[in-house]
Amino acid sequence: MAHVDVRKVSILGKESIHCGFHLISYIVETVTKTLPSSTYVLVTDTNVGNLYVPAFQTEFDARKGQARFLTYVVAPGETSKSREGKAEIEDFLLLNKCTRDTVILALGGGVIGDLVGFVAATFMRGVRFVQIPTTLLAMVDSSVGGKTAIDTPHGKNLIGAFWQPEYIFIDAAFLETLPAREFSNGMAEVIKTAAIWDEKEFASLESRAAEIFAAIQTPSVNFAGRTESTRSPAQQLLLSVIAGSIGVKAHIVTIDERETGLRNLVNFGHTIGHAIEAVLTPAMLHGECVAVGMVLEAEVARQLGVLSQVAVGRLTRCLKAYNLPVSLSDPRISSLPTARSLSVSKLLDIMKIDKKNSGPQKKIVILSRIGATYEPKATVVADKVIAKTLSEAVKVVPGTPSKSPIRMATPGSKSISNRALLLAALGTGTCRLKNLLHSDDTQVMMNALVELQGAKFDWEDGGETLVVNGGAGALSVPRDGKEIYLGNAGTAARFLTTVCTLVQTQSSGQRTVITGNARMKQRPIGPLVDALRANGSSIEYLESQGCLPLSIAPAGLKGAHIQLAASVSSQYVSSILLCAPYAAEPVTLELTGGQVISQPYIDMTIAMMKTFGIEVVRESDPQTGKLLDVYRIPKGVYRNPVEYNIESDASSATYPLAIAAITGTTCTITNIGSASLQGDARFAKEVLEPMGCKVIQTETETTVTGPPVGQLRALGLVDMEPMTDAFLTASVLAAVATRPPLPERTLQDGSNPNTTRIIGIANQRVKECNRIKAMIDELAKFGVETLELDDGLEVYGKPIEELKQGVSVHCYDDHRVAMAFSVLGSIIKETIIEEKRCVEKTWPNWWDDLENKIGLEVEGVELSFIHGAASASRPTDDSSRASVVLIGMRGSGKTFIGKLAASTLRWQFVDADAYFEQKHQIGVREFVQKNGWSAFREAETEILKELLEQNGREHVISLGGGIVETPTARDILKAYTQKGPVVHIVREIDEVISYLGEETARPGYGEPVIDVFKRRAPWFAECCSYEFVNYTGVLTSSGALAENDTKAAPSLLSVRDEVSRFFNHITGQRPNLAPNLAKGKRSYFLCLTYPDITPALPYVQDMAAGVDAIEVRVDLLRSPKDFDKLGPYVPSTNYVTEQITALRHKTSVPLIFTVRTVSQGGQFPDHSEKEAFELFFTAVRLGVEYIDVEISWSEKNIQDLIAHKGHSQIIASWHDWSGNMHWDSKLVEAKYHAAHDIGDIVKLVGKANGLEDNFALHNFVLRMQAARDAKPIIAINMGVEGQMSRILNSTFSPVTHPLLPSKAAPGQLSFAQIQTALHLLGQLPAKKFYLFGNPIAHSMSPTLHNTAFEALGLPHKYELLQTEAVGEEIKTAVTSPDFGGASVTIPFKRDIMPLLDALSEDAEAIGAVNTVIPRKREDGSLMLYGDNTDWRGILQSIRRSLPQSILQPEAALVIGAGGTSRAAIYALWKLGVKNVYLFNRTRTSAETLVATFPEVHIKLVDELGVWPNDGPAPTVIVSTVPASATSLDRFATDTLYLPASLFAASTGGVVIDMAYKPAETPLLALAMNVGKNWRTVMGVEVLLEQGYDQFHLWTGRHCPKGIVSDRVWQVYSMSA
Repeated sequence: MAHVDVRKVSILGKESIHCGFHLISYIVETVTKTLPSSTYVLVTDTNVGNLYVPAFQTEFDARKGQARFLTYVVAPGETSKSREGKAEIEDFLLLNKCTRDTVILALGGGVIGDLVGFVAATFMRGVRFVQIPTTLLAMVDSSVGGKTAIDTPHGKNLIGAFWQPEYIFIDAAFLETLPAREFSNGMAEVIKTAAIWDEKEFASLESRAAEIFAAIQTPSVNFAGRTESTRSPAQQLLLSVIAGSIGVKAHIVTIDERETGLRNLVNFGHTIGHAIEAVLTPAMLHGECVAVGMVLEAEVARQLGVLSQVAVGRLTRCLKAYNLPVSLSDPRISSLPTARSLSVSKLLDIMKIDKKNSGPQKKIVILSRIGATYEPKATVVADKVIAKTLSEAVKVVPGTPSKSPIRMATPGSKSISNRALLLAALGTGTCRLKNLLHSDDTQVMMNALVELQGAKFDWEDGGETLVVNGGAGALSVPRDGKEIYLGNAGTAARFLTTVCTLVQTQSSGQRTVITGNARMKQRPIGPLVDALRANGSSIEYLESQGCLPLSIAPAGLKGAHIQLAASVSSQYVSSILLCAPYAAEPVTLELTGGQVISQPYIDMTIAMMKTFGIEVVRESDPQTGKLLDVYRIPKGVYRNPVEYNIESDASSATYPLAIAAITGTTCTITNIGSASLQGDARFAKEVLEPMGCKVIQTETETTVTGPPVGQLRALGLVDMEPMTDAFLTASVLAAVATRPPLPERTLQDGSNPNTTRIIGIANQRVKECNRIKAMIDELAKFGVETLELDDGLEVYGKPIEELKQGVSVHCYDDHRVAMAFSVLGSIIKETIIEEKRCVEKTWPNWWDDLENKIGLEVEGVELSFIHGAASASRPTDDSSRASVVLIGMRGSGKTFIGKLAASTLRWQFVDADAYFEQKHQIGVREFVQKNGWSAFREAETEILKELLEQNGREHVISLGGGIVETPTARDILKAYTQKGPVVHIVREIDEVISYLGEETARPGYGEPVIDVFKRRAPWFAECCSYEFVNYTGVLTSSGALAENDTKAAPSLLSVRDEVSRFFNHITGQRPNLAPNLAKGKRSYFLCLTYPDITPALPYVQDMAAGVDAIEVRVDLLRSPKDFDKLGPYVPSTNYVTEQITALRHKTSVPLIFTVRTVSQGGQFPDHSEKEAFELFFTAVRLGVEYIDVEISWSEKNIQDLIAHKGHSQIIASWHDWSGNMHWDSKLVEAKYHAAHDIGDIVKLVGKANGLEDNFALHNFVLRMQAARDAKPIIAINMGVEGQMSRILNSTFSPVTHPLLPSKAAPGQLSFAQIQTALHLLGQLPAKKFYLFGNPIAHSMSPTLHNTAFEALGLPHKYELLQTEAVGEEIKTAVTSPDFGGASVTIPFKRDIMPLLDALSEDAEAIGAVNTVIPRKREDGSLMLYGDNTDWRGILQSIRRSLPQSILQPEAALVIGAGGTSRAAIYALWKLGVKNVYLFNRTRTSAETLVATFPEVHIKLVDELGVWPNDGPAPTVIVSTVPASATSLDRFATDTLYLPASLFAASTGGVVIDMAYKPAETPLLALAMNVGKNWRTVMGVEVLLEQGYDQFHLWTGRHCPKGIVSDRVWQVYSMSA
């Protein structure tokens, strides 16, 4: 064996851990010599086995002697670490007759080590084994210490044993084949060990990440590293890191082998990490979950006041350096479907099962500093503390701050921190930065400077001091073309834009790319880029003009005269100032564009530059001495001071000072005073003092004492231009400031004395969000009125007691919004601050300091609207058969809707009350009277369990109204939403009350119905995944027939059709999606632009004719009571629900639910994202088919919606109104792919500047659709110049209609206009349609179809073709290239069939064809397809006219046995009629018909009015014989007598006479005279219904029914 150098680590008194490189031969030599055995068994997985088993086999073959060498290979991954996996290995050992002297070698990662170790511990009551870990994670963690285990469904590692290996061989060469992600996975454990034990090692890990990664990325050659002499420095470093980490764990294990105390320390990050892993495995790796767990557990320690934010920040940065996630919002986690299950309650529940726990008490390893723990064991931590850390939101419990008088310092200034970082990095020498802000922004700046190789950073004093080794301005393009990601850090983005121009050229073509998150890509940077471009720098916009991302050439900064527009942001000025000394020529910076924004920040920059050795001269007017906006900056290099102390952040100081002001207490902020560089330091004197506070300010301290609670003064007029960031704090104070302002501040324009007018803050619209709008929107939730101004806002103060409580504040991912509203939360009860983590930008430990230093209790809040609501998303493979559960108030119509739903789905209906009474043999009322409500609720819950268990598939289950009264039942319902739909049946409460006043079968509530309704409403919403709104009124005892469909109340047609649409859609039986979205077809949607849809309902069908969907522009909806309100508007969910429901009464066409913001061309407020997604979730619950979602919304909310969307589809859209978008650019392609990843349909909208833009768009679409995974794409250009794109677009083209009040977008065309244009362009050739039959001269079909073609702008013609037989004339017509389709009537309905290539299932069953459709085959050839629409015309006529009281007809009668009778019988079978009576004077013809439909229960009738076996009287009658063949005269000859007993059914019914003439046939006349509650249908009405269906089959378009019907009736009346 070749010489090997190993590093040995002692554990439990033995040097059994051997570390080195290329150790396979050493391992085999050592094992065979020191562990003699008859059998060596190597267990590995397929991934590792393919790489290393041959080498082990070779080495064992050379040494084993008489011993056997066996290998066993398992599948990779956690699934093998199970009871079954263990049993399979044991069976293998037994099959191969292994005995107690067997030595088992575990070659692999942690799964193999844990599994094989447990096998060794129990096989033959324990055999020897050896750990040979191949992953870094296993090397430093699971292989060391003797823990072995398997997983169970209840959690990880819950069954196992302590069983020490004989050896642990650490071969670092294995890591060369390890994927980078797996290496990072292992580094989490290395970082963990250093964090709890060794600060020096941790500091090394912080600073040497790149070197450590390099050690595994360079494969060793010729076994380099096996001996110390051949080891590279990178290998030495890697081995040192591994061995050092192992050494710590080995030391701990030696002291506490069985994990009774000290060994718990190695579980730092694991309590929370394991809970996360239990939810996210296998998508997220163990180390990745532990990394997040470490940060969260460090935050728990910080919350307890044990750990500093500096330590949390260091830990976070170190983990990030090794590409590990540090929060649950990391895209690698948040994009996972399972991430939706990471609720606080779920994680806490999982944490209950943890080996460290003592009973119910949870234990967490608490850090006290980097390298040390609070206790030498895990510490008991209360659930509420953990919950607060895990929660997305918080609320401040109002009260008097218990720490008053407060004395505290705020974190270092973000503005000064970023400037100091950049100055020190660009300077020469070493500078120690004290009080640096540890935040996202400063971390982004540091990371960027490291990527640019511009400086080196080290930490001293436990992370309190940052040591910067400046690079003297030497900068390089990031390695490997890596982009610099800046998140939402605006300061870093603006400063670094100029910094990147200083980068030196290394090779041609290199450029630096800086980018950010979605919001950063909206924030302006144009003026700075314009100035730099004008100075000669090469900078390109990669996406939107004027925003990141930027591509910057390393050409150096030219310098000399630079002009800059500084009216948007002072950061543009500071960016050039800071970099100017390194320009090629001295810089003269001239600011243009009027009033300079935030001059104090420019002054701050100049003062700091002076400290670092560069003095800037600001020019002044030589005559007046007035300072000019011109600055002269000399060339030079910054000289770093030895130490620089960063001021505390003055903007952050406003929050604790404001809390003192609003609560009437005292607060002193150190390190901020009158000598501060920051403008916001003036806040105390210039804002709080005039509001009535006592303010004492020295050069270095500020103390504020507030007036008594409720006694703050309004400010009147205040110019906050010098301290713009502080306006948010002033705004929340102004909200409760009711005393009049000081005389010198009083507004002189007659404004109310409670007015605070803040001006000079226009730049706050382009910060992390539009802060002015954000404050207006969020203050409105409290009932505070405001007014937006051009450069500010007015706030009208209200008494504290009048502000609304329980408000949930959306923070727009803006730290200042969150902290400002926490001030208001200190006095307003139940104020929830969402997105609590956004404060990490400037004050990461704000919530902890609020409790620990200020003395206000802070509680965690789980946002139920994301995590707590029932889900409409379920697995779609088998869920379409999952039963539907109905809940809702008694009297809401659950039984009626449920039976209709069961009928349309062809499922079984189950009423829980009936089931209850059958089971208990007692009525519900009697049960309650006898046993009480509590016993009933318990029994009712058991019934629920039984019903779901026994009827879990293909049932519609209607539950009692009070099922939601108990938490247990609610939990059952919420759990069921993951399997099947739970539908809340909603009905107007007045109708419910009316019904309950008459209903007697159920027990009384014993309280007002309205109170019951209010109590249950939130529970119904919590438990349901869908809502069906029922406005039928059918449960009243009147039994009245449905109102006419044109009236406000819905008709039965709309109820039945909507029930069918809704339940088929949500179950996935027949999702109500547009079929014309298929490739090769054209589809359209009508854009409704009404603020209130209801007045337009009578015209909706006409407007929607031809289209495939209707778009509801939700942002344009406006409640009538708010018609007079101007500007952006958020309609309530109730109003939107009413509008959608009203529309559903009139059409079954799919709906598109669109919320377009102001910046997207709509009316919805730009920063009301939470409200927008609440509306989107409402759309899902209402079963809306398509939801249009802009890709600019936050990814988290979009992914959450996608996860909940059920069978609804997402239209992922992007709009660019600028006119600068180019369809051949990379930007558009990137937006397409982003939308493609999110949506089922992609929508891209630009603006055309000329005709050529439409052709560019068309080519783009063709290119995208050529991809194999192409999705339907809507691509259009706005404006008149873009109308061509609307014509050529094939997917969901938006159209308008002349009846609409306005177009939804400029350039929009009507459906008819587009069809006319397509015809003129040759894209829609004219077709000929025919009626085949004889005689047909008086047919209404030409009128019907030609009217429809004309109304829709279709160029087709419908003609009569009367022939004696189906001969050459018809054959010529159907084979002509311009043949579009044909209707077929008597006598050719069967004769036409030989000419056809295929028949529909319906036509085959009926045995007759009345519609011929030419269709294209896949090879492009034409085929003739025969269908039958007669039955559909009959069915629709019945459904439209059947009385509401008849859910499903028991019996129906067909008179006649001809061809139309076949269609009638088929329609009745489709309707679900149980008994079909058939009467024909020639019985043999009737018998032939019976034989044709064996599946239909047909009974022959010998005498009309006498029903077989005294069966039920029919409620549907269809006559297919000529009217002249019938008579009301009993004694008439050669006619069929029609007796009055035909209409004996007491419920009424519907009678159809298929004869066209006369208008009033004997049958219809009889029905009108003697039939009570009978509705009559004329033959022409059936003709219309079947014609509408024919038209749709030919054209794929919905027929314009209103126009067609009016014209047909007009012609019919003239000929009748």
